[in-house]
Amino acid sequence: MVVQPNSGVGPVLEKFPGVERIAVLRGGGLGDVIYAYPALYALKAAYPEAAITLLGTPIHAALAAGTDGPIDDVEILPFAKGVRDRDRKDGGPNDGDQNDDTEDRLAQEEFFSAMRARKFDLALQMHGGGRYSNPFLLRLGARHTVGTRTKDAEPLERNLEYIYYQNEPDRWLEVAGLAGVPTIISPPLRPLPEYQQSVQSLLNPQRGPLLVVHPGATDPRRRWPASFFAEAAATIAQEGAQVLVVGDRSEKALAQEVAELAASRLTAVDKDAVRSVAGELEIGELAALLDAATVMLASDSGPRHLAQALGTPTVGIFWVGNVFNAGPRGRSLHRIHMSWVTECPVCGADVTQVGWSAQHCGHDDTLIRGIAVADVVQDVHDLMATSLLLRGK
Repeated sequence: MVVQPNSGVGPVLEKFPGVERIAVLRGGGLGDVIYAYPALYALKAAYPEAAITLLGTPIHAALAAGTDGPIDDVEILPFAKGVRDRDRKDGGPNDGDQNDDTEDRLAQEEFFSAMRARKFDLALQMHGGGRYSNPFLLRLGARHTVGTRTKDAEPLERNLEYIYYQNEPDRWLEVAGLAGVPTIISPPLRPLPEYQQSVQSLLNPQRGPLLVVHPGATDPRRRWPASFFAEAAATIAQEGAQVLVVGDRSEKALAQEVAELAASRLTAVDKDAVRSVAGELEIGELAALLDAATVMLASDSGPRHLAQALGTPTVGIFWVGNVFNAGPRGRSLHRIHMSWVTECPVCGADVTQVGWSAQHCGHDDTLIRGIAVADVVQDVHDLMATSLLLRGK
């Protein structure tokens, strides 16, 4: 087997011949699929004649439909344990039972029957360590299979050992390398023109830069306090900027709290400078708004990853463990603030345990409260002063 030297994050093996149809398995939320986008762009470059089908979730389908990217079509995953769980925030239905791992067996059979009929030439597993996702991928009946694997997971044709603490985009680029795909520098994701037009009504030309704030995160331990976001938003608004607070429908109350707390700090002249639009935007509109933003301020969340994929400067607030997996690598456009807390602030439990299977102590108190507002605001100032130049605008 030929290995191409120095052309990928890891080894780049021989390409598979005759590949016309590629399936990529990636469940989860918005940020989860954005981690895979560099690998998807590289796949498209290495197999330019092949159609790429993402096996994903409703929010992934909305992102693909609202942007110009590397995905040709999206097939919605059925509920299947460890691949698409009902309690995941993936844009699909949630019955509210956080322990519900109910599988839809009939939907699975219908899904696999339809996927086998598509006769995929290559299927890539980009969803965790493979304990559940590798058997799922193998049921597609693809000619070739590639992906990650923990020691207890079923093997694929070509396997990358899954080690939890690895930069996620690099992990999936390394998986793509096993399919003969050299690493490339991905182009920025682009919102479709119709969504760019639809968000124009949200922009206030009477004010200066646009700061978009996302205060939410799926794991509450990753959330900076609402009052801290509000203080930062008010400080920037006082200086003439427009501030829009975003979030999905489940985050409307949180976003409104941030907007109202910020407004309470402002004079009558500036009170309208901060507004919540949480729950009002489709994914394509969110992408267009983030593309128009001067800077985005957020916790470690899907919208922050989307802003990064669009090339918009970000100030991100992270727990240190998540920086290994999800933190941006460059610092010209992206600044990070890290909390080095390693114990639960309530009970002292070790929060550095590896992987999704690590036992949760039951407390969801934020781990990032110690990050100072003044330090975050300084980075917003710095990026606002340079971002348009760095983005070529």
